[in-house]
Amino acid sequence: MIHITLPDGSVKQFEQNATPMDVAKSISEGFARNVISASFNGTTIETVTPLTTDGALVLYTWNNDEGKKAFWHSSAHVLAQALEELYPGVKLTIGPAIENGFYYDVDFGEHSISEKDFKTIEDKMLEIARGKHEFKMRSASKAEALSLYKDNEFKTELIENLEDGTITFCDHSTFTDLCRGGHIPNTGIIKAVKILSVAGAYWRGNENNPQLTRVYGISFPKQKELTEYLELLEEAKKRDHRKLGKELELFTFSKKVGQGLPLWLPKGAALRERLENFLKAAQKKAGYEMVVTPHIGQKELYVTSGHYAKYGADSFQPIHTPKEDEEFLLKPMNCPHHCEIYNSNQWSYKDLPKRYAEFGTVYRYEQSGELHGLTRVRGFTQDDAHLFCMPEQLDKEFKDVIDLVLYVFGSLGFENFTAQVSVRDPENPDKYIGDVANWEKAEQAIINAATDKGLDFVIETGEAAFYGPKLDFMVKDALGRRWQLGTIQVDYNLPERFDLTYKGSDNELHRPIMIHRAPFGSMERFVALLLEHTGGNFPLWLMPIQAIILSLSEKYEKYAEKVLNLLENNEIRALVDNRNETIGKKIREAEMQKHPFMVIIGENEEREGKITVRQHGGADLGMISIEEFTKIIKEEINKTLKPF
Repeated sequence: MIHITLPDGSVKQFEQNATPMDVAKSISEGFARNVISASFNGTTIETVTPLTTDGALVLYTWNNDEGKKAFWHSSAHVLAQALEELYPGVKLTIGPAIENGFYYDVDFGEHSISEKDFKTIEDKMLEIARGKHEFKMRSASKAEALSLYKDNEFKTELIENLEDGTITFCDHSTFTDLCRGGHIPNTGIIKAVKILSVAGAYWRGNENNPQLTRVYGISFPKQKELTEYLELLEEAKKRDHRKLGKELELFTFSKKVGQGLPLWLPKGAALRERLENFLKAAQKKAGYEMVVTPHIGQKELYVTSGHYAKYGADSFQPIHTPKEDEEFLLKPMNCPHHCEIYNSNQWSYKDLPKRYAEFGTVYRYEQSGELHGLTRVRGFTQDDAHLFCMPEQLDKEFKDVIDLVLYVFGSLGFENFTAQVSVRDPENPDKYIGDVANWEKAEQAIINAATDKGLDFVIETGEAAFYGPKLDFMVKDALGRRWQLGTIQVDYNLPERFDLTYKGSDNELHRPIMIHRAPFGSMERFVALLLEHTGGNFPLWLMPIQAIILSLSEKYEKYAEKVLNLLENNEIRALVDNRNETIGKKIREAEMQKHPFMVIIGENEEREGKITVRQHGGADLGMISIEEFTKIIKEEINKTLKPF
């Protein structure tokens, strides 16, 4: 007999070789019908895998992230089978589940596919799914695996990097694929599929390798869920920050300037300035000091920090000066510069903590195929700050930074978020720098702070930065999508590498601890996410133009200017549209520009000394005094923008 521990802590006894599905049925037949995946002692297994030892079992349904992962991974197998049947001779490579759906990278050889082929592929996938074929795992020798894929150089490369005795295949229907496991019980659970797009992708993400075709898809256990998802996609297209950024005249790109290097237009620059001023005001109250560092630094600076060893080969290459052997790099990070600012003085324990903040522009060479609007660029500005503190100050400083991040989220309408404590992977020590004991102290400090602040957090192994663990904030936007936004990191390593010290009360030199933090992350990515979250309807305090004044004719231009002056005197950002256009056209264009309020001026308004106000979206506030309108705007701003 074996003892199986369930997530609620209960322990059940079963015959040896009982399966996760047997355990599910012992709970209830109804529950078992919904179980599609499982993990045992932290390892993903099949629902029919025999259990031979005592252990902890977790059963997953479609409503769990792990259940969706198994569902979409299994759907990728069905996609691969459909492509093999429809396009004989194609070479399959890899096909993982992703956050929403799955993809398969394929060498189509002489074949090609486009959007017109999507329906045919979907129909073939559903035909296969209706066969209710079971997914069955089996082991294979390395020789057998290499023989099966002797004509597929991609699978051969994968197999050659595997150890004999660790190789497994998954079979369903007439299809076989190299696979580690993690499937739903059978194909029949897949009821709805959609091929979303095709794109080019280099084999293993290396642009020196052959280019493949990546086929993206998504699947669901009910047609209704697919319909709802497609409606969500349509809404996402309307909110695409690239589309809205162009319509609202916020930013642009130029091939002559270079890929991934955004150009901020006047309205976008003003938006950025407001965001910067908002954070600077909060930082000032929190005791930060603003600093400015150059866009380049000597190569040796980044060798010392460790950035060159970790990122140098994949970043912008060194800049050579007329002086022999002198090399500079475009700044990939602000932290080494801030370490040197700290090092410009000998600090005492009485001076700490030191908090340096900078809106510093950095440069990283992203692959051209990975560039995407403002969310993935080659030049971006971080709202960076680095805090240098004593060990006994670490807990308070870290919690204060959490408070600052939460203030930023609240002021900008990000209400739905969780936190992720990203720690090192002890199985891959070469990915990280520094002493293990310091890593353990840093990780525990973050976990303690997150716990004390009552954050809803998970621990993710292997997601730490190379120099230290971090607390990342995962925000869910208006469309239910999750984004990493805002990060705080504890670092014992850079103070060591830069030999940072302070004189303690014992008159001896001690090493400070460094906290890295960026509530926005980067200005570019933050603006992109804010655009998509709000659909361009930013919080009122942030809007470039809070009110646009529309006069019915040129006869009322003087009164329009008077209204403008009164609003500006009350620190309301306003603009007069005195073009010789119909009022209907002016209103339509103001709606498209997302202006929160339209102030309409005509004969009645001038005579009464009032204004007629229309809100974005069509709500009519009627004719009111300028004082009433000013009060409405200030009250609306105060709902979201509270003092820090």
